[in-house]
Amino acid sequence: MVLSTVLKTAILALAIVYGEAKATVDDQIVFLESSNSSLLRYPTQFTQNIVPKSIHSHNDYWRDVPLLTALSYGVGSVEADVWLDNGTLFVGHEPAALTPNRTFASLYVQPLLAILAGQNPRNAFTTNQTTPNGVWDTSSGTPLQLLVDIKTDGAATLPFVLKALEPLRSEGYLTTYANGILTTSAVTVVGTGNSPLEPIKALEPRDYFYDAPLTQLTDPSLNTTFDVNLSPLASTDYETAVGWTGIGGISDAQRANVTKFINDAHSLGIKARFWDTPGWPIQARNDVWQELLNDGADWLNADDLEAASQF
Repeated sequence: MVLSTVLKTAILALAIVYGEAKATVDDQIVFLESSNSSLLRYPTQFTQNIVPKSIHSHNDYWRDVPLLTALSYGVGSVEADVWLDNGTLFVGHEPAALTPNRTFASLYVQPLLAILAGQNPRNAFTTNQTTPNGVWDTSSGTPLQLLVDIKTDGAATLPFVLKALEPLRSEGYLTTYANGILTTSAVTVVGTGNSPLEPIKALEPRDYFYDAPLTQLTDPSLNTTFDVNLSPLASTDYETAVGWTGIGGISDAQRANVTKFINDAHSLGIKARFWDTPGWPIQARNDVWQELLNDGADWLNADDLEAASQF
């Protein structure tokens, strides 16, 4: 007769109570797990054992479960395309993909608020804690990067994005530049797409940053001195800036472009990202990823998060 797990657990519990247990470590594990013991729970275990990785979840909202899927793989940067319509920010790749309930608030702001509340319990142990924990249990000081790709008019949309971020702001969860000091927090928000440069430069304090043009960081026509206080990130279209498909060897000129753009960013304290990297053939994709990492790129732009996380 085969005893059920529940019955075996009950017998083991009685044996422990009466001092007659000859339990192995596996028996003890079964007992504790089945008893739902408080010894096995702690407040910040939401991302338990997940190591954060420098991967950017391209078009994150396309995934079956936005944000959470990325976090499950340790992905450190996610991207939301936002569209302003009648005062609401909807998330999707194009107008035909928008739905009433898939909003910036519902897919990103509110979930992050709930996750961070769990990572920042308020009790006697945290009374003197001054810096919020981030989403990562294994690295609480590492911020999650949230790219907001504005698809509608940038100047008109920006105020609504800033307003939507208020719940995170009020809890002190946003990385902020104020009074000449950059204070890193749980979430670093970076505007891309149609995000307007001049209004972002004028923000004081600033908790919405600008995705700088990686190939134009020293371009005087932009009338901007880029640094980490304005642009913690600089990006460019890989196909346009580099062009190597991953098939055959990369040319010296192509590699020189990659390293120049990365070095330009690093000299300003800015991290570099190349988007629109090849997705297929898989070996070509992997070779491009490896080349970029070897050359010092900071973020691996990925559609296949599982593959990137195991790379």
